[in-house]
Amino acid sequence: MWKTILRRVLLMIPELVILSVVIFLLAKLMPGDPFTGMVTPQTSPKAIEALRIKAGVYDPWYVQYWHWIVRMFHGDLGMSYQFKTPVGSLILSRMGNTIWLSLLTLILSYTLAIPLGLVAGRYENSKLDKAIMIYTFVAYAIPAFVFYMLGIWLFGYKLQLFPTSGSVSVDAIGTVSYLLSRLDHMILPACLMALLSVTTVVQYLRSEVIDNKNQDYVKTARAKGVPEKQIFTRHIFRNSLLPIAAFLGYSITGLLGGSIFIEQIFNYPGMGLLFMDSILNRDYSVITALVLLYGTLTLIGSLLSDIILSLVDPRVRIG
Repeated sequence: MWKTILRRVLLMIPELVILSVVIFLLAKLMPGDPFTGMVTPQTSPKAIEALRIKAGVYDPWYVQYWHWIVRMFHGDLGMSYQFKTPVGSLILSRMGNTIWLSLLTLILSYTLAIPLGLVAGRYENSKLDKAIMIYTFVAYAIPAFVFYMLGIWLFGYKLQLFPTSGSVSVDAIGTVSYLLSRLDHMILPACLMALLSVTTVVQYLRSEVIDNKNQDYVKTARAKGVPEKQIFTRHIFRNSLLPIAAFLGYSITGLLGGSIFIEQIFNYPGMGLLFMDSILNRDYSVITALVLLYGTLTLIGSLLSDIILSLVDPRVRIG
């Protein structure tokens, strides 16, 4: 197992190299450059041109890429032209907000998805099953930004139950007040994300329960007189959850990347909002660093899912 994990990690190195080259070239193909937004009637064109030359904008792409990689290995991700701060420090300052929001969303998603999937699968074709399936189809079809805007309008403005922007109130004084304020700002976006992200898990878990109900080992248990409740909890329930456990790695990384839209709508100061602001302001150093981070997290999520599946199911070993 450990040899296979090491081999997978080593295979990630060329994947990351290819990913970094693609990201760097796509960033360079974007119109304009980080200094385009600095052009004003009061700005000297010669001063802007001097900044471009100093930053190496006119160097060949492979030269710029090499300099970027060398600086990155020394812990230097560049300077944000928009915020005038090092990119590494800027991302770290936003990473905590995104991680906590994604963690709360993950907990709410699985807390909601697992019971719905199990109930829908156990009582197949019942009214409850049909209601759950209708909900998943609607949640899958509705555009995320429309659902988020409706949530803000209803719970933020109409009912005024939750704040609609920021990550903490300015009047939160003291540790307890600060933590409660942060939680209060995360509840609404996390709940809205969870309500939309449960669809895949619910449908997959329902299919697994229905499939396991018709397996030979379940029929044998029934023939031996094992109570139906015990069959469901000890056999169907446990075996149906195994593939869902493998989704956990993908879910974690998917939520970190999928928080871009919710952070933009809620003006939540996380990595997603930083990413969108960087695109709008042509902040290439931040864009490349964040996309590379998201790509790395995706590869790690794939590896993590394989490891989790091998741990929860002794029949499956990746090495």
